[in-house]
Amino acid sequence: MKGLIEALRRHRRPAPEGSVHCHHQPFPAVENHAAPGPSKFWGDHVNAPPYPTNTPWVNFVLKEGTCHENFHPFLVQAQENSLAICYPSREAKPEYIFDCFVANLTFRVLESGGFGSHVVSSYDDVSVTLDYAGKFGVPLVKGSPYITICVGEGTPAFSTIHAVVGFWANCERTKHRITLNNGQTWVVYSSVPLPLTCELVSESEFHGVIRITVVSACEEGEDDEALLDRYRDCYPIGGHVDFFENCEVIYKWETQGSGDLMMLTLPQHREMMSKCYSRPVPALTFRSLDGTLEGVVGHKWGLSVKRMELRWGSDTGIHDAHARRQVVEALEADINQLSPISLPSTYFHGKALARAARFALIAEELHRPDLVHRVMQFLQSSITPWFTGQFAGNALMYDITWGGIISRDGSRDAGADFGLGAYNDHHYHLGYFVYAGAVLAKLDYRWAHTFKPHMYALIHDYMSKEYHEFPRLRNFDCYTLHSWASGLTEFNDGRNQESTSEAVNAYYAAALAALAYHDFELVTLASTLCALENRTSQLLWHVPSDSKLYNPEFVEANRIVSIVWSTKRDSGLWFAGAERRDCRLGIQVLPITPVTEAMFPDKHYVKELVDWATELINNENVTDAWRGFIYALKAIYDPRAALEAATSLNGHDDGNSYSNLLWWIHTRRESSPHSS
Repeated sequence: MKGLIEALRRHRRPAPEGSVHCHHQPFPAVENHAAPGPSKFWGDHVNAPPYPTNTPWVNFVLKEGTCHENFHPFLVQAQENSLAICYPSREAKPEYIFDCFVANLTFRVLESGGFGSHVVSSYDDVSVTLDYAGKFGVPLVKGSPYITICVGEGTPAFSTIHAVVGFWANCERTKHRITLNNGQTWVVYSSVPLPLTCELVSESEFHGVIRITVVSACEEGEDDEALLDRYRDCYPIGGHVDFFENCEVIYKWETQGSGDLMMLTLPQHREMMSKCYSRPVPALTFRSLDGTLEGVVGHKWGLSVKRMELRWGSDTGIHDAHARRQVVEALEADINQLSPISLPSTYFHGKALARAARFALIAEELHRPDLVHRVMQFLQSSITPWFTGQFAGNALMYDITWGGIISRDGSRDAGADFGLGAYNDHHYHLGYFVYAGAVLAKLDYRWAHTFKPHMYALIHDYMSKEYHEFPRLRNFDCYTLHSWASGLTEFNDGRNQESTSEAVNAYYAAALAALAYHDFELVTLASTLCALENRTSQLLWHVPSDSKLYNPEFVEANRIVSIVWSTKRDSGLWFAGAERRDCRLGIQVLPITPVTEAMFPDKHYVKELVDWATELINNENVTDAWRGFIYALKAIYDPRAALEAATSLNGHDDGNSYSNLLWWIHTRRESSPHSS
């Protein structure tokens, strides 16, 4: 068993693959004084930059390392010398839904006194392994219907905050059933006999593998238990996810033990899953805030997500003469008002750059090379100082502490740039820079060549394919299939993400940059992440009136989720309350680009969302900047009414413009509002 513990320790992050990072990042180095330094919870094999900063298990290495994390279906808390496991109950209100953590069952070894807490000894795309000083190791793999504990030495003991009302063991003492007064029945399997007493303490030391699960998960408890009995011997210790052309995604699970591997799928997996590699077991189900988890058998999964058509411009164009004149007039006015951007904030400066980049693409679509050239010159003079370090207001720098692109201000102040130094919102901030840079690279080959290392550094910061100067897929969760925006901040509810549209656009921007650089490997990765992010955001953030995913009281009050947390759904935003429906809609729409159309394919749902937001559109605190996004969505099903509303606006979001909104309305698939 000590050999197995060592194997878990050796199962560290993957080694660099070599060719993807053809350029070293070019930004000046800086020590990060805004974020906490790497804690004592990083094991020797992984205690070096680049560190994963937005991974769904990052609570294990922050502060005291004791905030729980969600591993689907179980919540897990690393305690001092012990591991607490929860199969959560749910609390639902019109304002929120959350899974409640309770230490249903806690594991420790009696000889644990004095060895301290856990360290992260290894991790990969879908797992993290906690090591308790060689006493026991815990490979926590997302979607495993069991919690697996590899005991190297010691006497196992369990405890619970509930009353034990039933205890049973088979003759071989390799299966124990523990019934609690909260209605849960837990099963403890062991690879060799485990002489547990009714006090849940072993009579002797143990060396082997323990697997823990709950069988009161669904209605057919006996059938569940038979399935769990059957697949108890093969357990995952990690997994790797590969991305291929045509939006194909392959999961390869690394296992120990004998027999077939059983894991659990979310609805988004099942919607995309090929049966070539695995066999569904729908009889086994567990609850999850992300949707019902169902069993699947196989050491390999294959997913195929529907491709998104990633274009620089619209797929329809603007053919109506009156509509073209209207957009051109607005575009000329917007371009005439361009002035040097002095905003020091990476977020707001990035939005302003991307806003200007939209002008170039709209002008190109309207065959106005004179306007394209003017915007190209503006982008050259605006983006280049960030890449050369000559922008006085702030700077992009490489954090040698954690391994990532942060700002000069963000390296000094944890609150600067919305916490960029603490790795908040990297794909949002940098995604705007990448979008603007992609457009400029398309227009100006020399600029593209000169600043290719800078562009790739920004892209690799939030979606690197390998570990080199940046962590692999910093923001993207390969199990839940969407990104997490929050970084090195401990939260009881786990990671969170507010704006799905900015996440989708970050991957869209990377795909456009890849097209500009003719990098088809990067096109494959970026377009696949874009499609996955988009589809999962529709499943988890969008709340149609007939939704069965969320509790009825939440569905009745909401048409969109404001913030998705690992164990919570929230109607309030970081910057506004639940009553600001205009903001709640707008933050899931901005920025308006060609990819926005793919984000809202269901016209019936879009009308429900717009009607819900419009109920409060005339409140005194609602501004035209946010109204513009409501009208943008209205254009999907009623472009004439949307155009009439848009022409009455007196202002726009700092990342949007009148010309961009008109372009959007006039390129909806229905006839242009001015067409006969």
